[in-house]
Amino acid sequence: MKTIIKVLLAEDHTIVRNGIVALLDGEPEIKIIAEARNGSEVLQHLRSGIEPDVIITDINMPDTKGVELISILNANFPNIKVLVLSVLDDEKNISQAIDAGASGYLLKTVDIDTMIFAIKQITLGNKYICTNISLKLLAHINRTNNSNRTPLKSNVEVSKREIEILKLIAQGYTNSEIADKLFTSKRTIEGNRQNLLDKTGTKNTASLINFVVRNRIID
Repeated sequence: MKTIIKVLLAEDHTIVRNGIVALLDGEPEIKIIAEARNGSEVLQHLRSGIEPDVIITDINMPDTKGVELISILNANFPNIKVLVLSVLDDEKNISQAIDAGASGYLLKTVDIDTMIFAIKQITLGNKYICTNISLKLLAHINRTNNSNRTPLKSNVEVSKREIEILKLIAQGYTNSEIADKLFTSKRTIEGNRQNLLDKTGTKNTASLINFVVRNRIID
């Protein structure tokens, strides 16, 4: 029997909150056990005895701001993973959220498959940042580093299919979109993606793409 991931959803816009609830309702391994409109309600739920595995929260909410809430959660409820879902894609907000203790950061433009994948990844102890943000941060890293540095040596063996998947990930495609392009299932792509993280020793999309580019596995 698969373990159910319990989620507390914090979002001040009712329409957005209801939409997320409706989308996640069809996922058998995830259950939303509580909803909150702001940081205070999140803390009230937790103090009442509710025990979520994951809290999905916006970074811009009335009352307690997202980063402040993440810091409070990290200090007082360290076993709960925090996944930020926001429209803000600037490096400052992303860095502040991760530094405060968030395990993941998604833009509100992601599809439901990406959200589900992120939830599962952070419950496994991994960090997850959506592809669009990862590529933006990677571009920034590459601009600030010496473009002529010697690539890292690696003995990682990557198959032809995995190279195809890596190139599509680097282009910003989601697991579902990659599955459609390669005529396979989303779960197969999820498995391939996790295998690539494992064999390269990387923790998220940004570090994975950085690794394969620096090692000239892909251009």
